[in-house]
Amino acid sequence: MDKTAQTELNRLFVIEALPEPLTTASAHLQIFDTYIPETRLRVRQMRDPATNVWTRLLQQRFQVTDGEHTSTKLVEMHLDDDEFAVFERMSGAETRKNRYFHEFGGRDVVFDIYLGALRGLITAKVTFSSIAEMIDHEPAAFLSLEVTGQPMFDSRSLAERSFTEVQEYLTRLVSSTPPQIPED
Repeated sequence: MDKTAQTELNRLFVIEALPEPLTTASAHLQIFDTYIPETRLRVRQMRDPATNVWTRLLQQRFQVTDGEHTSTKLVEMHLDDDEFAVFERMSGAETRKNRYFHEFGGRDVVFDIYLGALRGLITAKVTFSSIAEMIDHEPAAFLSLEVTGQPMFDSRSLAERSFTEVQEYLTRLVSSTPPQIPED
């Protein structure tokens, strides 16, 4: 049993807008990630706008393949002010986003509205407790473009991109996808 990293099973989608009942005014967190060059590490700062409370973390995320399925391992450490000050001096690729949480169809979904260079990108991540649930899940209608496993949508890769680059990638991805044939 691995006691150092939690396993995350999820599927990732690009969406057009937050689904109802969520709006940009709904409760959310502000997240600022800085990726430390030449490592799998990032420094995450999270702010709750409702309370102005900050949480600072050192995180490591990495993909693990189990047969044909991929999961993500996440290791994190909470940083106090002195520890954060050491990492705050480091520079690296960054992402900024507002994160919203909601349950749809019995599944927890995390929505990220990106800011800065990625303004215009909105993703939805559906979380699962088993690979079987992940495979069997029928996405809600608003989850129309799945990008699970697409290298462009790895967090570090996104930090090095612009929204225009993401749009161009999505255009190529959609044009190479065979059309869906509706069932009668």
